[in-house]
Amino acid sequence: MRLALSLLATLACIAPCRAGELPAAVAERMQPYTGDVPGASLLILKDGKPVVRRGFGYADLEQHVAATPATDYRLASVSKQFTAAAILLLAEDHKLALDDSVRHWLPSLPPFADRITLRQLLDHTGGLLDYEDLIEPAQTAQVGDADVLRMIAGTDHGYFAPGSAYRYSNTGYVLLGLVIERASGMTLPAFLKARIFAPLHMDHTLLYEHHRGPAVPHRAYGYSFIDGHWQRTDQSVTSATRGDGGIYASVDDLARWDAALYDDRLLSDASRALAFSPHVSVTGEPYQAQYGFGWRITGETLWHSGESIGFRNVIVRWPQRHLTVIVLSNRNDPEPYRTALQLAQPYLAR
Repeated sequence: MRLALSLLATLACIAPCRAGELPAAVAERMQPYTGDVPGASLLILKDGKPVVRRGFGYADLEQHVAATPATDYRLASVSKQFTAAAILLLAEDHKLALDDSVRHWLPSLPPFADRITLRQLLDHTGGLLDYEDLIEPAQTAQVGDADVLRMIAGTDHGYFAPGSAYRYSNTGYVLLGLVIERASGMTLPAFLKARIFAPLHMDHTLLYEHHRGPAVPHRAYGYSFIDGHWQRTDQSVTSATRGDGGIYASVDDLARWDAALYDDRLLSDASRALAFSPHVSVTGEPYQAQYGFGWRITGETLWHSGESIGFRNVIVRWPQRHLTVIVLSNRNDPEPYRTALQLAQPYLAR
């Protein structure tokens, strides 16, 4: 708790405290986000303190709203670490077990899903078909979690035998979100708020549901560079699913999340070890990594990217160095993972 209060105090004072110029290397790396363009928010944490905390460009081009450290971005797949944490919390509560069949919780799934466990959904070894590939090409209405469950209920096979291979699965994390609701007796937004966001004082973070609210408090809108200019592309057919990517958060709130990952204020030591342990090798990607529960593991880093229409995000943690770099952006390009690694280099060299 003392660490949490210390972080809150540091974040509260950082705006008036950062009178110095932005380091030249940071300004250079963040130059694409600077000016009258869709922007980004950057946070570099070293030893629990923000050493760089800055917004660049605009969160809303039409209304000329500048991006700040308090701007809330759609996290896309960075949300998966929160879905995984929620499952681990329910396991600690003995409300479910990681080796439960997903069909135990979602009985409308087809019989072959009896062999798929929650653990396999967490590390992408369940093999369920990608719901994105089951959407009719002409569909314009957004797909919700119930639609995903219905589509998968109508399948009679997966990509491979459960546990035999890796294939990144948004389907699996949508279903995990539904399992959280069944096991907890709460809606997914309510459970995440009650068990993760509120205890950590992530007061402006929420799982956004367009038709139910509440509204995103300091919302960034997504943009894509099309036909020579930036166009708002904030939502797509797949932007309404929840467990795989529906959380909005700011870098300030993610600083509180990062702090909680160093101790047992939220998750037990055993649960964090499960989340951060390499369970399977990532395949089919242009990088080397293994996968835990909602986290990729490369060397000494724990990281995850998030991409949806108009948003590109990444969080990269070096827990042994107590270093974290978070880049959230409301644009389709550039992909920020390499930028985050480059921004970390001066602090890794010390």
